[in-house]
Amino acid sequence: MNGFISLQGKIHKPLFSSVINNLDSIQLCVSRRELTIISSLLKSKFKSKYPFMASQASLLLQKQLKDLCKNPVDGFSAGLVDENNIFEWSVTIIGPPDTLYEGGFFNAIMSFPSNYPNSPPSVKFTSEIWHPNVYTDGRVCISILHPPGEDPNGYELASERWTPVHTVESIVLSIISMLSSPNDESPANVEAAKEWRDRRDDFKKKVSRCVRKSQEML
Repeated sequence: MNGFISLQGKIHKPLFSSVINNLDSIQLCVSRRELTIISSLLKSKFKSKYPFMASQASLLLQKQLKDLCKNPVDGFSAGLVDENNIFEWSVTIIGPPDTLYEGGFFNAIMSFPSNYPNSPPSVKFTSEIWHPNVYTDGRVCISILHPPGEDPNGYELASERWTPVHTVESIVLSIISMLSSPNDESPANVEAAKEWRDRRDDFKKKVSRCVRKSQEML
């Protein structure tokens, strides 16, 4: 199935001149305290009108969203949960072909920190999914989503963990790979990992139920 992008909000293109022209008229005063108040009002007005300009992280996320529009990833769609919040995306990951998850439409929330890309986002499935690398509450546990640096538990190489060069696209590709090839060595869902190793038929039945349920939610 071809990839698609669904943008639920418009990316605003801020114009500084329009911000100034639209500001409520303010009587300038000479005292330092009053100038400080005026400065705060200006900043507040600007941020409320153009929330995407709050940080460098927001600009980068705007760019990555536009890039995904131009070059969509197969099996993935994304939009904003709230058009005024670039830091929270609503995404759908389509089960990869020739896997147990084929045909499923799994919804998730991708939440980005204010210091992105220095720190990784978090991904949490809102659709029911049975997988060794997904906690029972839906949180995805894969190396690329773990903070930069050495793994304190010694399971992962630093090169496998998050680095600022990663993008939303690389995260999505890693999740799709996770669905294709579960890692049962350091599982988030221990019971799912045990079934994957020892009771594969039971594992398949639970995944099939999740796939059917995701289709019914469309």
